[in-house]
Amino acid sequence: MLYYLLYPLASDVRFLNVFRYLTFRAIYAMITALIVSFLIGPWVIRKLENLQARQVIRTDGPESHLKKQGTPTMGGVLIIASIVIPTLLWGDLSNVYIWLAILIIVGYGGIGFIDDYKKVVHKNPKGLSPRQKMFLQVLLATVVGVILYLMPGFSKQVYFPFFKQLHPDFGVFYILFAILVIVGASNAVNLTDGLDGLAIGPVAINAGTYMMFAYIAGNIKVAGYLQIPYVAGAGELAVLCGAMAGAALGFLWYNSYPAEVFMGDVGSLSLGGGLGAVAILTKQEILLVIVGGIFVVEALSVIFQVGSYKYRGKRIFRMAPIHHHFELKGVAEPKIIVRFWIISIILALVAFSTLKLR
Repeated sequence: MLYYLLYPLASDVRFLNVFRYLTFRAIYAMITALIVSFLIGPWVIRKLENLQARQVIRTDGPESHLKKQGTPTMGGVLIIASIVIPTLLWGDLSNVYIWLAILIIVGYGGIGFIDDYKKVVHKNPKGLSPRQKMFLQVLLATVVGVILYLMPGFSKQVYFPFFKQLHPDFGVFYILFAILVIVGASNAVNLTDGLDGLAIGPVAINAGTYMMFAYIAGNIKVAGYLQIPYVAGAGELAVLCGAMAGAALGFLWYNSYPAEVFMGDVGSLSLGGGLGAVAILTKQEILLVIVGGIFVVEALSVIFQVGSYKYRGKRIFRMAPIHHHFELKGVAEPKIIVRFWIISIILALVAFSTLKLR
């Protein structure tokens, strides 16, 4: 909105020319997201308390978690507001990629909201069934996949980091690939959200990383020099990624140990889906496995644990996801959280290195 209101005045007010620069708008989208978080965060937490939207702790989990019983949850509504408002203010709203990413973020947030609301407000422990949640997630991801497949000029090739010539064209199967990336990323973040600040820290790091990749992918000269796919218009996603990073940091203000509020499925599903969508729209889908390595390991730990117990009758970890394994081994919760953040930073640096290692 600000982009449309102020940029046309740049010919008369020279200072307003800064609105043409993605870097300026991305930075201020991040700052705006932080401000929104700080302004409405306390109000949102009070509203959640009034709704009795309080976390229910599983009795079969680590004993240290029992003290978290009753902490407000569904704080993801704060995250979504802190992403969408700055994006609408600072983004170019004629850009289709912005709207596709917002569709996934808000849509997946809606799925998570319904699930959380049934569980914590209506006291229905089942919430949405796994089948219902998966159907809705796949449905939204399919919409995005089909739009991209039909969009003239959008490449159906998948680019692999470290390899210049490895970019197979998936054709119509790109739709299925897009579904896999979006749904997989969404559920991986959801599984990671088990300790105070554990998921939101890596989300901020991932969003900041993809902010840079979006800017590069949307700049034909820089993309050509670094030999990564150029996606006309994808640079505008840097604004959304900046807002996502700012929203994550703003939520971390309340979610850091000991947490005042949890994000719930409304937050984790929307953030994961948003990261998956951005990875697809910037043509850096495979890179998400590196950048979001923490989320990948958390998801794999659950898959391996379930598979091992089903077919071997034995567990690999003391408890899955893997962060609970470390808890049960006696590692303090804050130490697990910070160490996972450090690993996320290292993985982000590895991702940046792929810009030259091709």
